[in-house]
Amino acid sequence: MRIVAGTLGGRVLRAPPGRDTRPTSEKVREAVFAILGDPGEGAHVLDLFAGSGALGLEALSRGAARVTFVDRGRPALAALRRNLAELGVADRAEVVGADAVAFLARPPAVPWRWVFVDPPYRSDLARRALDALPAASLAEGASIVVEHDRRNPPAEAHGSLLRTDLRRYGDTEISFYRPRRPETPEMAP
Repeated sequence: MRIVAGTLGGRVLRAPPGRDTRPTSEKVREAVFAILGDPGEGAHVLDLFAGSGALGLEALSRGAARVTFVDRGRPALAALRRNLAELGVADRAEVVGADAVAFLARPPAVPWRWVFVDPPYRSDLARRALDALPAASLAEGASIVVEHDRRNPPAEAHGSLLRTDLRRYGDTEISFYRPRRPETPEMAP
């Protein structure tokens, strides 16, 4: 498994041993980042259920200023820390060993431009994370990217988040969400 593009393009990533972590394929990462485009100057990113950190590391490679990685699995956290050290980007990352849904109750120092949600496929964790993600934690124009099994998709809307795109890659689907724009009050005549 490798970083697809950017300043770290071609560098190897290590995955945790065992079957508990399913790293996002290079093909899917390439497609996701082609859709997302440039993160923008000073962009902060959240990688929930981070595993090896492939999505967040791809974001760092493509210009994100900082990534917060959240996972509670010890093997995943060890592989993630090793990847950060080997790639020389640990100074642009925060690694949090915690339950990803519970973590969302903590407001970030800087709102997130991109949020990656990649939980175990056969769980309700994607839905729970989307429901728990506060709009106040998101930067203007934020994108939330959820990787899920095609047989277990999250809903079209979760609170203020609306699905704007859905792509399929084999049994994997990627749902893109954006915060609903606040309604502007009508002007009186």
